[in-house]
Amino acid sequence: MATFKLVIGTKGGKCVQKDLAEPTSDLLLGKKVGDKVEGDSIGFAGYEFQITGGSDYCGFPMRKDVEGPGRRRVLEISGIGLKQKAKGIRQRKTVCGNTIHQKTVQVNLKVLQEGKEPFVFPEKKAEDKK
Repeated sequence: MATFKLVIGTKGGKCVQKDLAEPTSDLLLGKKVGDKVEGDSIGFAGYEFQITGGSDYCGFPMRKDVEGPGRRRVLEISGIGLKQKAKGIRQRKTVCGNTIHQKTVQVNLKVLQEGKEPFVFPEKKAEDKK
């Protein structure tokens, strides 16, 4: 029962979100950060995506350099999941591994190749800005 929220970053700097339901979401299980995904398999004909990250059900971010699907506590100076307190200060932070698994909630994707149909962005109303 894996359902993912896909956050797709386009080349124009905008993002599109899509919920991916059960039968098609199983195609992403076992993929790692940096792998390429065909858009035809997830409902975007002609597109090609690259997995850039994600997070699990508790909000811990995925890191490319941490192998496996589980969580690890890593000692880091800077990088994903860390707000630097001062220069050179090392902190131990909990991060998720680089493999998509059952408890992954969000998957971040980057567009490598665009299809024929562009993404539809919801327009913000003038009333929302006030």
